[in-house]
Amino acid sequence: MRLAALALFTLMLSGAALAADPPYAPQAACAGHAGVALKVPEGWCAGLVADARDGLRMPRRILAVAPGRFWIVDMGNWEPRRGRLLELRTDLARGQAGRIRVLASGLDRPHGLARGPDGRIYIGEAGVVWRTPVGEAVQRQDVITDLPTGGSHPLKELAFTPDGRLLVNLGSVTDACRNDDQQQPLPCPELSGPQPRAAVYVASFGGAPDFPLQSFKPMATGLRNSLGLASTTAQDGTVRLWQAENSVDYADATLPAEELNELKEGAFYGWPYCVSDPSGRAVPARGYEGRARCSRHSAAHAAWPAHVAPLQLLTAPTDLTHGPFAGRLLAVWHGYRAGGHRIVGWRLDEQGRPAGPREDLVSGWHAQPGVRPLGNPAGATFDADGRLWVVEDRNRSVIVIAPQP
Repeated sequence: MRLAALALFTLMLSGAALAADPPYAPQAACAGHAGVALKVPEGWCAGLVADARDGLRMPRRILAVAPGRFWIVDMGNWEPRRGRLLELRTDLARGQAGRIRVLASGLDRPHGLARGPDGRIYIGEAGVVWRTPVGEAVQRQDVITDLPTGGSHPLKELAFTPDGRLLVNLGSVTDACRNDDQQQPLPCPELSGPQPRAAVYVASFGGAPDFPLQSFKPMATGLRNSLGLASTTAQDGTVRLWQAENSVDYADATLPAEELNELKEGAFYGWPYCVSDPSGRAVPARGYEGRARCSRHSAAHAAWPAHVAPLQLLTAPTDLTHGPFAGRLLAVWHGYRAGGHRIVGWRLDEQGRPAGPREDLVSGWHAQPGVRPLGNPAGATFDADGRLWVVEDRNRSVIVIAPQP
């Protein structure tokens, strides 16, 4: 989320613009739901599953936990303790009791949502990561505590690696390491101390029966705000870890580029000293000209358009072998500018790296009077049938992308 729009966006989501009518004009039915006019792969359609009429306030993540059951992290707004963990039952009719119910409330800016190798669901609040089994009631167990909650980037993104480690985002305190005097020191103090910010941490766990936390430490640093984390696997079994970087805020429409980074243990990726230009070349960030040595830092794997604000990375399930999402790395671009508000993807090569041209898999969220408002996808998940489920926080909606009947 770009800071210039944050105040207006927070006001919208605080209740001042609560919609009594559906945000989308109904189209032909899709997967048993009212269709919506979005651009999706040929032979597929988009259906509106839930919205503000169901009590959604600011949904940011969705996860299929069982057939016909989805868990949703709803931040409420950007104020502390307004968040909830919700359950959506898609096997129940709209308005039926229990279709959307509150599993936990009073959460502090929850964002991350992931299934662990122990089968439990992990939730990332601003200051804590906790887990619970999938059941009728939450059985909360705090796993990682005392995480920093202040600054511009308090949200904790979560992603498990194939070997069972948990990646956790600890975003930077500031946009560009400016202090109260608007100076930009080198070294940036946010990168030092016992718990540096602007970093991706890794949590390691023990085995059965309780999968206890064994360590929690920085893995890679110099990453301003890692709200997209994912892994891919090469044909030879090599695992690659990926980070989507929400870069420094410039007023320029084309600078700096957002980034896709391949994470390496102990690597430093440049924030706040260096950013990427549209070609992917690392250049000194404004305020660090003449002081930054960008060639010393790990380079981005790819440069993305400025201000697309990537909020999630995800890979298609390995058992999904055909269709428009199979064998791809997907990125949810939340940004409200022209290049954002869409879900994009790249085919993975034999090395597990995204390659080839970008595919706009779900797009068309620009405002069209009488058809749809401006939309901003925030998170997505796949169900067991290979359908893509999307939460959109601006219009408080859940949308399914499914094959046309």
